[in-house]
Amino acid sequence: MERIGETSDADDARRRRARVLDSAGEWFCDEGGGRRVSVRRGEWEVGGAGRAVRLAYWGEAGLRVWRVAAWEWAGGRLCVEATRRAGSLRATLELVPRASAAATLATLAAARESACESLAESARAYLGEGARVESARLSAGARRGEPGRYARVVLSVRDGRGGAPHVAATGPVGAPASDGADALVASAWLWFARLAGEGSAPSPRRLLLVVPAAMRDATAERVALLRGGLRESVEVCELCDGDGDTPAHAPPSPAPSRVPTLAPVRVPSLEELLGAAPRFTGPRRAGLSETAARVVALAPGAVDVVRARHGETLRYNGLAFARVRRVMDEERAWFGVGGAATRRPLDDDSLADFHKLVAELREHRRADAPDRRHALYRAAPEAWLESLLRRDVSRLDPGLVVSPLHAQLRAHRAPAAPARPLDLLALRRDGRHVVIELKVAPAPA
Repeated sequence: MERIGETSDADDARRRRARVLDSAGEWFCDEGGGRRVSVRRGEWEVGGAGRAVRLAYWGEAGLRVWRVAAWEWAGGRLCVEATRRAGSLRATLELVPRASAAATLATLAAARESACESLAESARAYLGEGARVESARLSAGARRGEPGRYARVVLSVRDGRGGAPHVAATGPVGAPASDGADALVASAWLWFARLAGEGSAPSPRRLLLVVPAAMRDATAERVALLRGGLRESVEVCELCDGDGDTPAHAPPSPAPSRVPTLAPVRVPSLEELLGAAPRFTGPRRAGLSETAARVVALAPGAVDVVRARHGETLRYNGLAFARVRRVMDEERAWFGVGGAATRRPLDDDSLADFHKLVAELREHRRADAPDRRHALYRAAPEAWLESLLRRDVSRLDPGLVVSPLHAQLRAHRAPAAPARPLDLLALRRDGRHVVIELKVAPAPA
């Protein structure tokens, strides 16, 4: 260490240490004994008179003034031997500069760009000698100026391997997150679809998902759930070390000694993935009332029944038009689509009007209705969409089972802040619940 008493020019020593402190906008000062202070620019001062040098800064306990006995700048740290309270308190201060956000982002970007270039070279070697890297870049970051988490590589294949002159490849270039497989497949497919829609000739028709061993099985399962046409264009590859024997458990380092190789990963079929799941048997449903059964028989493909505490509500493609209740051990029914004020009891005198209402619903509330401005066609659009999924939710995802399917389910009953009911709560074949939110129009920006 440089002793202050041995320095002939104390003013020069003070200026040199002040320049060191000025080189960083913030310092972490370790005073020993577990006491650490964050000191920003403008909160410290190097002063003194004669050969005395004092270091003052503001901390959580207020202003601290130390008399410096010796200091040393080495290894990116400033070590200071100092005393306080007329020498009764001695300590060795250790000041470490805090790296700037820009420097941290630059280091992170350099590491991810290097990993992206390594992934591009691995994909080129995997596709064969006729392959050439057309572009290799990072995806957009979560915030402006941040490097993305995925590589975006486009390659050309002269020998036509895979039947596509261009191939897109992507994969994580950072530490995999807990939702790594879901986020990767979603981000990759959006990017791949955007490339196909840009109109550039030729556009990629094949997508390589390059993943580490930790994400291999989860990614293959997600790809298996894609529709047939999409699944055929996606290939999952595992990132291995240079010898191709030991799977790599992380993306390549910023300066890899050998180019990692890719090994194809088998994607299970949908039947294989879902067939091993235990069969779920839902609760036993009560039968329809006699009145509800007769109404459903008028249009069995369009009328569905929603059970309530005191009876049943009958909906024609999602639009409630009749209600059946049991009053004093006797079934009673009402019909009408204009609210409670327009409902009429269903009896012998109103039976003709009821059949007229059913005929109007059959004419105007259907997908190929001649007049799409009719009130019956435009009413309750989300309920119409809900009724379609209640009949066959596998249209939305083949991994969902048709039953049980709960509609307008309340997650809890907090009186202070009642929860908005869930549109649909479905069940996957592997036992997981799926919350489905229905919208018939895009959300406002």
